[in-house]
Amino acid sequence: MASSSKASRAVPAPVPNLAFRRLRGHRSPGEFATAVRRAAREIGEQVSCDARYIGRVESGEIRCPNYAYERVFLHMFPGLALTDLGFTAREQVRGRGAGNRAAPASPPPDRAADPDLPHHHPCCRLPLGSSESDSDEESDVLRRAFMTSGSATVAAASLGLGPGSLPDPRRVGEAEVGAVEEAVRRIRLLDDRHGADGLYRRAAQPLRAAYALLDAGTPARRSTAQRLHTGAGELAISVGWLAHDSGRLEDARSHYAEALATARVAGDPALEAHAFCNTSFLARDAGRHREAVRTAQAGQQAARLVASPRLLALLALREAGGWAGLGDRAGCEQSLAKAHAHFGRGASDADPEWMSFFAEPELEALQAQCWSALGEWARAARHARRAAALQDRRFTRNLALYRAELAADLARAGEPEEAAAAGEQVLELLGEVRSSRIHAMLADTAEVLLPHRRTPSVSTFLHHRETATGHA
Repeated sequence: MASSSKASRAVPAPVPNLAFRRLRGHRSPGEFATAVRRAAREIGEQVSCDARYIGRVESGEIRCPNYAYERVFLHMFPGLALTDLGFTAREQVRGRGAGNRAAPASPPPDRAADPDLPHHHPCCRLPLGSSESDSDEESDVLRRAFMTSGSATVAAASLGLGPGSLPDPRRVGEAEVGAVEEAVRRIRLLDDRHGADGLYRRAAQPLRAAYALLDAGTPARRSTAQRLHTGAGELAISVGWLAHDSGRLEDARSHYAEALATARVAGDPALEAHAFCNTSFLARDAGRHREAVRTAQAGQQAARLVASPRLLALLALREAGGWAGLGDRAGCEQSLAKAHAHFGRGASDADPEWMSFFAEPELEALQAQCWSALGEWARAARHARRAAALQDRRFTRNLALYRAELAADLARAGEPEEAAAAGEQVLELLGEVRSSRIHAMLADTAEVLLPHRRTPSVSTFLHHRETATGHA
């Protein structure tokens, strides 16, 4: 029996980790452990997670995970700290908490509990936001709220449901799920018409609300529960795209990772393919071209369970963009061939709703981006011109994007006057569209055209762009 002096130095009695239990959601401990192991493989970690380990965490026996588990959990739930997951801060568990009390050195907290696990060096957490963005703190707070808010009433209000719509948080039903799905459609419609810059902050509230509904309770019907998870994941992707298109690339990365985690929890291959598709696009834009290839390939693996040739075509185009960024022409051409083969099989009833934008204009535009990355400007311009000519004018943002791509390709292809004319057409649309991506493309085009500023049409374009962006 331990002496009283030793007992006084013993760790406190375990306190159940309710926050971690909420994160597990409706999945069994064994199913959740499988998701943990899968997430570990995604980031190159190896953990021997099983249902028993999950039970020890939820019972409070494991107060703080070792470094390997820490990295996996933070990958699964980007934007959350260990304390948000219900764990005790590492310094406190080690005896270096308040007051800086002296304590004997000890191994990482979970190491003692799991002696079979190897030590791992601490790893950086997934960044939450660009240091140049004024929304970093807001984004951090929002993502913490996704999984910790328990206010189903607030969730209902922000999704357009009246007060009292959720009398019992354990009975989330059709009205709430329908509101989440409608929020996704509304955001996509507004983005198609106006671009992302003015929407990102406004879209954060319904996203918080959707995850609050998940936290409030699992619908009794399995089909409704599946729709709620899918709706929340699609909403995370939509908000991630708004962050992506408005230049908040690390915010976007966190939102896409949130959607991927939701897809894995729900076992939804269509949502998983969508999350990988956007992650690949983001990686390409961020210059992480090999990641763009890998995530596009992972998306194709998931998409094979969806029976949508168009989805496979889009993912093959994402892969092609990654190869182009790496300067691998052969890899790019092989992926483009796959994309054309899938696209040629036509539309399908299994095509996801979010793919309504993916028609021949987008096929042409993504090819233009590939050839542009490979330095074949004239060939890129031909595809970009066709994309702009085919685009339905109701999709104002995409029309502006395709014309901006055309202007950039023409400028580099040695066609300054045509480039200036295409740039002018983009400027005409910027009253309706707010997109940091498009502004950045025009800025690059203007820089390329500077040596031709004595040409009247180029001079006019440069002046109009400066006026439109407030640089005059």
